[in-house]
Amino acid sequence: MPDEPRLEEQALSKAVEIGLSSQLDEAEKINVDINTDLFKIVQGQVDGVSVTGEGLVMQKDIRVQELELQTDKVDINPLSALFGEIKLNSAVNAAARIVLKEADINRALSSEYVLRKMPKFDLNVDGEIVSFEPQQIEMFLPGDGLVKCNGTVLLHEMGNIRQVSFTALIRPRTQHHPTMLQGFVCTDGDGFSLDLVAAFMKKIKELLHSPYFELEDMALRVREMQVGEGELTLLADAHVRQIPSV
Repeated sequence: MPDEPRLEEQALSKAVEIGLSSQLDEAEKINVDINTDLFKIVQGQVDGVSVTGEGLVMQKDIRVQELELQTDKVDINPLSALFGEIKLNSAVNAAARIVLKEADINRALSSEYVLRKMPKFDLNVDGEIVSFEPQQIEMFLPGDGLVKCNGTVLLHEMGNIRQVSFTALIRPRTQHHPTMLQGFVCTDGDGFSLDLVAAFMKKIKELLHSPYFELEDMALRVREMQVGEGELTLLADAHVRQIPSV
């Protein structure tokens, strides 16, 4: 039988669980396991932190079906740790697994929080700068490793603004192949030129290969997307700057 967790591990784990729960709107299940002992705590060291959760809701409309997060060794403030809190002295690397349901993705995409943060892209199309402003995005996960996106955007080009709607079929990047555009159809408006589509895909490729995406107290880099029917799993590297506590 594995050894029972030490009292100091239990105390720290419970403190972090409470801290994480306090920053969520809802959590069906959340569990924190901290690997350390009293001698290491006094030295400001933790061997690792593991966080698992189900049904986590934040910003009212952003829901994660499953979360697994495992950190490397952590350098902490020993005085805070003795009072049941973990405050990082420096950022820590972690591996993350995030499972998202199709309905939850679309709920998030239509939320005020995401719409406020949705970027406006400037694309270089044959030397002309065209601004690409998303208005509405829906994502569908039909299976077979494919993602279907329905979107409406505003195009700012040559002093004019026009609205275009489209449907795109995308095969996300995995360890075996890069992100591929399987199909692209304009469903409303005057459509896109081939040069504009090429510039847009180049921008998407740049974003997917960005070092990290900023998310509150962490930065996230997606290594792989696993697409199932109605479900999307992200395997990612995380750079955690702070672990919430009470």
